[in-house]
Amino acid sequence: MNRLQTFIDDVALVVRSTGDEHEITARVGELLSALLAEGYRLPPELTRASSTRHLTYPMYIAPDESWSMASVVWDVGQRTNVHSHETWGVVGIYAGVEHEIRYLKPTSSTPSGPLTPAGDARWTPGQVTVCCTTDDDVHAVAAVGGEPTIGIHVYGGNIGTTKRREYDPETGEVRWFVSGWDKP
Repeated sequence: MNRLQTFIDDVALVVRSTGDEHEITARVGELLSALLAEGYRLPPELTRASSTRHLTYPMYIAPDESWSMASVVWDVGQRTNVHSHETWGVVGIYAGVEHEIRYLKPTSSTPSGPLTPAGDARWTPGQVTVCCTTDDDVHAVAAVGGEPTIGIHVYGGNIGTTKRREYDPETGEVRWFVSGWDKP
């Protein structure tokens, strides 16, 4: 069995074994770290950048849509808007450098207003991070450095069809969106 299929099977077992997203992200993070450390190579068609926007290539979507896996590619200098995922997620950096800017997630009791910064980090090849849980889920990311940034992302649900929030960090205004999937 190839390494990617083993990873998919192992993640499926984790997702089926518990509903605790903090346990899921910790265990999936360990699996993703091992996959990257073992030198897994993405097919070239899942590493191509676009000059206009970041791309999200599907690698696997569970038949019951309980989780999905994607290769996400940003060309040099590209960044996302501030957004949420509305689910759990783990990201492993495959190539390039990702700059992540986190914000506190507004609550229904939080008055509208500017988002509160919660820190930032730079992630390099081989590093894995829990990018989101439903209680900590607002950030923007940018490709920094001299090459495209490529991340392997594992999310609860089908992230390409999940209704998500985009935030104006200055006002807190929310716009809902569905990211969709890009074709390799």
